[in-house]
Amino acid sequence: MIEEMVYNKGEKEREGEEEVELISEQQRCCIGMGGFPQPKRVIVVGYALTSKKTKSFLQPKLEGLARKKGIIFVAIDHNRPLSDQGPFDILLHKLSGKEWRQILEDYRQTHPEVTVLDPPDAIQHLHNRQSMLQAVADMDLSESYGKVSVPRQLVCKKDASSIPDAVARSGLALPLVAKPLVADGSAKSHELSLAYDRYSLQKLEPPLVLQEFVNHGGVLFKVYIVGEAIKVVRRFSLPDVSKRELSKTAGVYRFPRVSCAAASADDADLDPMVAELPPRPLLERLAKELRRRLGLRLFNLDIIREHGTRDCFYVIDINYFPGYGKMPEYEHIFTDFLLSLAPGKYKKRSG
Repeated sequence: MIEEMVYNKGEKEREGEEEVELISEQQRCCIGMGGFPQPKRVIVVGYALTSKKTKSFLQPKLEGLARKKGIIFVAIDHNRPLSDQGPFDILLHKLSGKEWRQILEDYRQTHPEVTVLDPPDAIQHLHNRQSMLQAVADMDLSESYGKVSVPRQLVCKKDASSIPDAVARSGLALPLVAKPLVADGSAKSHELSLAYDRYSLQKLEPPLVLQEFVNHGGVLFKVYIVGEAIKVVRRFSLPDVSKRELSKTAGVYRFPRVSCAAASADDADLDPMVAELPPRPLLERLAKELRRRLGLRLFNLDIIREHGTRDCFYVIDINYFPGYGKMPEYEHIFTDFLLSLAPGKYKKRSG
């Protein structure tokens, strides 16, 4: 089933219809010399988001700046066929379910002039942690600015009792981070556990992915990507695990979502070796290559630097359409991105 969408009947419905009508009748054109209508560059962005996502993303500061730049956001009405709505220049979405994916694919086929952010099949690739990091692993990115790879990992789909032996055969080193196999943006998909000993692995709940834990100074870097724009912020993460601690600790420890707004490390007094951001040229090359390989323009990377090194980095997670509301200056970056998609639109419509 499609997740909950922001839509209120009655007054809100009438307001939505009036807004779309105003866009099509007034804001798409203005009266020029001699009283003849002249084209006006107004970008209409249809959005299909959950109520939670709408609240975090469509903040007043974003909508206000967007209006000043000629961008209008219009909620998609789930009770009407998508093709009957609009016209849209851009369609922004983050909903799950096979039904919604099919609706979007059909819409893309019949409305090639609309930019859909992003293609549903490409997004689906990130919903599985078995395939999520494959694009990074295939790159094997190593250059003068540093090396980027992924932690060694093992997929366990069933039978928790067999996990200890599977780990032993794989050669993965403890401790291990356990993450749900499905990464669909739900609260559960962000939960993780840290397993200190082999036998406690039986307490885990498949399907899951086990990743070797890499000491990283307790700080991760969230790399937000919006088209060609990149913004990096620091977040507190799991603390390092010493060999002594590993030898004296047993069990599985569960953690809620680790990287959140309250855990910002940008203003913390950190060891410079830990706090130093990854080199910009390295991130630009990584982002460019992942945009091409993933076919996505809206995503972020969770990156860690191996503690004790300066240039050894690991990508540990990739998320589609992340919490951009937590990204500094997101309203400027996002509106500029939407404007960058617009030039071809007007040629198509006027041609």
